[in-house]
Amino acid sequence: MQTNLSERAKRLPRAEEAERILRSCVHCGFCNATCPTYQLLGDELDGPRGRIYLVKQMLEGDAVSAKTQEHLDRCLTCRNCETTCPSGVQYHDLLDIGRELVEQRVARPLNERLLRQALRAVVPHPALFKALTRAGMRLRPLLPGALKAKLPRQVRPPRPRPPVRHARRLLLLEGCVQPGLSPNTNAAAARVLDRLGISVLPLREAGCCGAVDYHLNAQEAGLSRARRNIDAWWPAIEAGVEAIVQTASGCGAFVKDYGHLLRNDEGYAAKAARVSGLARDLVEVLRDEPLERLQVHAEQRLAFHCPCTLQHAQKLGGAVESVLGRLGFALSSVPDGHLCCGSAGTYSVTQPGLSRQLRDNRLNALESGDPDTIVTANIGCQAHLDGAERTPVRHWVEVVEEAMR
Repeated sequence: MQTNLSERAKRLPRAEEAERILRSCVHCGFCNATCPTYQLLGDELDGPRGRIYLVKQMLEGDAVSAKTQEHLDRCLTCRNCETTCPSGVQYHDLLDIGRELVEQRVARPLNERLLRQALRAVVPHPALFKALTRAGMRLRPLLPGALKAKLPRQVRPPRPRPPVRHARRLLLLEGCVQPGLSPNTNAAAARVLDRLGISVLPLREAGCCGAVDYHLNAQEAGLSRARRNIDAWWPAIEAGVEAIVQTASGCGAFVKDYGHLLRNDEGYAAKAARVSGLARDLVEVLRDEPLERLQVHAEQRLAFHCPCTLQHAQKLGGAVESVLGRLGFALSSVPDGHLCCGSAGTYSVTQPGLSRQLRDNRLNALESGDPDTIVTANIGCQAHLDGAERTPVRHWVEVVEEAMR
């Protein structure tokens, strides 16, 4: 793609990166074939190729409008297009650049500003989010349907974690919403790892990975959270910790991107690269272990929803299914397994109509094989899908831990 960046655009911190990404696009349109929003809306500007053109026009000095912002907002950042793209276009990085630029040039309506500020004030703060979740559970009968759908049907209390007793040790990111919505997930992961001779070091100082702020266009705030996490993890890294594990694939995708996002930060570039190199999704640890030691007695028939952040961002499609198959679980086939469920971080709040359509389509596909339970690898997907109150949706490691003899 030919580009002619304006003089103003050339002075942007990521101008060279944006131009390189734009020039890698060959206009083929394969991306539209797998884009969830293009499939729903049929508008070229609601597909990756159209959004690339919108960002290109901004960078070349064309006028920017609320319509530009709307089409960029509608993107789920599922990165399905990147999996499909034959040219390797790093679309999500270009989208980040474009969203930050349009945020500076187009004033949002007051209601949108307040909603985004509220999300940033609540979601990245585990204690506050957990307290509000508990209050919402108590007041559930009085709440409107849209708010009820954001609350878990059941909160399983965390079972005790095993003590640190093995030579092999790793860190586990606790996350920001998972302790409130599914507090037993990380505890279950710790017990599974303990059975395999791996201890989880307790480290509460690390907080939200930064993705919530970053993807709501408060990018510097998101990077500040990344730096705080690096500082919290660094003593354990220097002590030789084996890995930094995430049970939420959305967090994992962002932590693995720390090295790229902070590559120009003199104080953190090397540390961020080291952290990204140590970041592992839980399945990356378990798939290399002797799983027979878990002594799993698998009876449930499962359907696995593979989160976009696992299959498209981390390129781990099929990994969880393989582990579950090795453990003896029966897995039903899921049509269109590459498509997004519509959760996409805060997307289900900022774009509720599109999000519900995508959720219902995904549930229809997941339930087509008549599973007992739907399992997934990301708390956002889990909460969003379970909010429809259809087939129960859980994190896969909880099901595995319950099936251990």
